[in-house]
Amino acid sequence: MKTIRALAAIAVVLPTLAFAQANTPGIDQHQANQERRIDQGVASGSLTQREANRLERGQQRVDNMENRAKADGVVTRQERARLHQAQEVQSDRIYRQKHDRQHDYNHDGRKDRPRQR
Repeated sequence: MKTIRALAAIAVVLPTLAFAQANTPGIDQHQANQERRIDQGVASGSLTQREANRLERGQQRVDNMENRAKADGVVTRQERARLHQAQEVQSDRIYRQKHDRQHDYNHDGRKDRPRQR
């Protein structure tokens, strides 16, 4: 009887431990922040729709990397480092695209031309 209870307890605890190892709140928060930065760039006009679409695809690639890392139930230190590096690359891309000279302030789907002086 004690053996059955012990096995039942282990059966309940092991999946919980595996899920805890695959939990990545820091990575998820960073992803959410970057999504917010892209949305803000579109709303302000500092990102064109084409730039935003390209950045969204990059975010999707990082999300796919995270899903592959979580697939076995454990995200290793090396996998976390790769995810962090991929997020930093995406963060730099978002910054560069938001601060280049391509804008869509009137939100018509075309780049605005620079003002002629």
